[in-house]
Amino acid sequence: MTAQKDRAIVVSALKHAAPYIRLFKRKTFVLKAGGEVFADAEETRALMEQVGILHQVGIRVVLVHGGGPQSTRLAEALGVDTTFVDGRRVTDGASLDVATMVLNGQINTRVLAACRDLEIPAVGISGVDAGLIRAKRRPPVERDGAETVDYGFVGDIESVDAEILRKQLDNGLMPVVSPLSCDEDGTLLNINADTVAAAIAAELDAEKLILATGAAGILEDVGDPQSLISYIDRKALEALRSSGKLADGMLPKAAAIDAALANGVERVHVISWKLPDSLLLEVFTNEGTGTLVVNDIAALTPAEQGGVAS
Repeated sequence: MTAQKDRAIVVSALKHAAPYIRLFKRKTFVLKAGGEVFADAEETRALMEQVGILHQVGIRVVLVHGGGPQSTRLAEALGVDTTFVDGRRVTDGASLDVATMVLNGQINTRVLAACRDLEIPAVGISGVDAGLIRAKRRPPVERDGAETVDYGFVGDIESVDAEILRKQLDNGLMPVVSPLSCDEDGTLLNINADTVAAAIAAELDAEKLILATGAAGILEDVGDPQSLISYIDRKALEALRSSGKLADGMLPKAAAIDAALANGVERVHVISWKLPDSLLLEVFTNEGTGTLVVNDIAALTPAEQGGVAS
């Protein structure tokens, strides 16, 4: 009986996934995963197995990775101070060296190694390569009621050459993007990975931008994991930010989400990589696991409003 039940479950799952596979085949998803998931070999494999399934059913995936926790740990080991302002890292010369070692040297390579093991045809690339991301150094920023902040070697994106990624996707490859870039003079710049993912998603006309983070999604109350918001629109997200309900780490994500939606991406998902198979559940079920963000709640289908994800 157990074997029959197992077979029935598999068949049922395939039947339920089939409409989503038809809907998303040959569509482009941009997935951003924070560095913390890549600190553990088992967690890395679990996430990349899910990415591999998306690739195998014909979904074109661009993976953008961060590296914050690893950069912080290496900086501490080297005696380099780490400073954050509103959830964004201040990058001086020493911190930039750390970011370069971690993002391009450690994490990108480890992700590619996991892809090799899983037979995902991935290729590593950074914003520096072939001028993928053109950026300029961020000027000092005046904060409300506070002193001016110089973010150092942090870049603001001027443009993304999506054709570079399209060529890789058209050849059946999966780009794995490190969020480093440089200015016209070749000065390396560190860019927030959420910002990079949002810009790439917009330029690729991506079907979805998916942010895989340690949190369950966007919470109504940061201190209450049970206050997960299943779906929200830009206006309500801005209200959360204005009321101070978004924690530091979620602030740059909220800005990236808003930018992606404003520039043509219709669906942005915030999910937790800690939840088993969260990526597959978010893509292939109506209920999903995290938070769906759209321009206007009224545009959601009844099924999506019933507990959301597609």
